[in-house]
Amino acid sequence: MFATRLERLDRLPNFEHGVTLGDFFVPIRVGERASAWQRHLVLVVMGSLLIIAGAYVSFPVPQIQLPGIYLPANPYVPFSLQTFAVLFTGATLGFRRGVAATILYLLMGAVGLPVFAVDASGAHAAGMDTIVSVAQGRVVLGATGGYLVGFVFAGAIAGTLAEHGWDRTLRGSLAAMFIANVAIYVVGVPWLAVAAHLTIPQTLQAGLYPFIPGDLLKLAIAAGLLPVGWWFVRRRAHDL
Repeated sequence: MFATRLERLDRLPNFEHGVTLGDFFVPIRVGERASAWQRHLVLVVMGSLLIIAGAYVSFPVPQIQLPGIYLPANPYVPFSLQTFAVLFTGATLGFRRGVAATILYLLMGAVGLPVFAVDASGAHAAGMDTIVSVAQGRVVLGATGGYLVGFVFAGAIAGTLAEHGWDRTLRGSLAAMFIANVAIYVVGVPWLAVAAHLTIPQTLQAGLYPFIPGDLLKLAIAAGLLPVGWWFVRRRAHDL
């Protein structure tokens, strides 16, 4: 039954199944000299670096006051380009490499490297306690930890759907990016509620509503780049 459901996702002929844009990132001459694991490692590291770059384009959410709209300053979750980086990395690298790149990113932050987005003080967060820690015998969740864990699921979903060809058309790419983006909130929003002891309205105001417009824009850009990338791949193959 599970295999049948996966087959329904397929939008590719069998010989193209599993091929993603990332397979064309390594120049042919370099690829011929490197082993498969070396090529995969380079792509995974590149994916992690892209996510770090997304984290470094981040800032605390200020008070937002527009006609008919008021959102207080958010001390919990910052704006960042991480969502774009995670979705794009997962879709271009595929399931295994996309998940590996995201986990490598989390491990770098967990061991103390300042690779997470900024906190309320404006400093880049680092350390395992950003995600989860144990204090006085009880588990303490970091406010943004659920979003970080959600990145892994988002990368997995985007990568899986890309391996089935969803990233080759704008419609499929948008659907894949949207589904993967939702996965981040499915984990992150309840996690935030528990970590910060917020009510449901407070959680939605702090962890969802301010980010919807930006995330829609980011996933649209990521979704638009993927078919364009495949257009260049097909054009290069034709020219050869």
